Amino acid sequence: MKIYDELVWRGLIKDISSPELEEKLNNGGLTFYIGTDPTGDSLHIGHFSSFLISKRLKDAGHNPILLVGGATGLIGDPKPDTERPMITKEQVTHNFNCLKKQAEDIFGFEVVNNYDWSKDINFIDFLRDYGKYFNINYMLSKEIIKSRLDLGITYTEFSYMIMQALDFLWLYENKECMMQVAGQDQWGNITAGIELIRKKTGKEAYGFTMPLLTKSDGTKFGKTNGKAIWLDKEKTSPYEMYQFFINSEDDKVIDYLKFLTFLTPEEIMELEEKNKTQPHLREAHKALAKEVITFLHGSEAYDEAVHISELLFSGAINELSLAQVKACLSGVPTSKTNEDLNILDALILSGAAKSKREAREFTKGGSVLINGNKVTDETFTVKKAEAFGEEMTVIRRGKKNYYLIQHA
Repeated sequence: MKIYDELVWRGLIKDISSPELEEKLNNGGLTFYIGTDPTGDSLHIGHFSSFLISKRLKDAGHNPILLVGGATGLIGDPKPDTERPMITKEQVTHNFNCLKKQAEDIFGFEVVNNYDWSKDINFIDFLRDYGKYFNINYMLSKEIIKSRLDLGITYTEFSYMIMQALDFLWLYENKECMMQVAGQDQWGNITAGIELIRKKTGKEAYGFTMPLLTKSDGTKFGKTNGKAIWLDKEKTSPYEMYQFFINSEDDKVIDYLKFLTFLTPEEIMELEEKNKTQPHLREAHKALAKEVITFLHGSEAYDEAVHISELLFSGAINELSLAQVKACLSGVPTSKTNEDLNILDALILSGAAKSKREAREFTKGGSVLINGNKVTDETFTVKKAEAFGEEMTVIRRGKKNYYLIQHA
């Protein structure tokens, strides 16, 4: 299977700028770029699903450039429903440095910053050298702009398309970059860049977009309970990422395998069959988790995530370290105390029980575990000295309800 056919099979091509692109992708040798703005200090799994295209094309003989937009990040790509809040120059610089290091560590490819070639362009030169090549009617026809006309759009946001087109032109002229790749919401910006290159140089450039990876309900992939799944393991631990993938929707897990892994079509089709005939084994989900976590953080991080998961499932959490407790239970309700507590008071403080009567019922009924040990004695004392690292006490009520008490 040639690279173009594989990208189509994986569902990674939405729009293409020219029929010639199929042959050019299959032949290799293109320098291309894919970019993001530094709106945060870490990439998230949504970025990962897009940026993986750089490695796929690299393996097919192409030359990737990753762009982190220090200039466009100061402006903000227009959203369909509202203007993005501006962030400070200092924050953009900090975010750029974080994302540059992260992208280099994960992918190992060249990272460029459009601030480097944008910062010295004055307003008059911007209008004369670039603005004159953009017809307002052409810009208004772009989907993202049309969607904002009724709500209103500022001139700053309106200019974003020109800035991204300028990036493509600069990379074309200075890096021999012939192609831009992006998510489908960037199609208007890609074609604007292709047009600018054609008008300024008389030459042809290319581009294609990828469908946005979504959940079954159409919402963005990569968030759980409103919380992004970050590639920085200090922000999202490998265990949290493991749980995210293990709990992926059954009807979407094969799409995720196609987008997010380098498993062969044959391997994915085999997992697809198992997902249909033996869904309880969750082999497709486990393969997804293993491939992504190993790629991002290494095999040791994946093995530890599985180990933590098995300990939590078996209830043997007393084998965890303090760091592992914090990693795997970072999202559970946490209460603070500076004294040792009776078990009933601890259950109420943590939210595991609403009253002493309820706390007594849970305890006598054998549904309460403190640091992995079942407690049925209502005179039991929750002590700082017996907490993980003398800092965290873990309360489990029933099979799945966890609570933390942090000791001062």
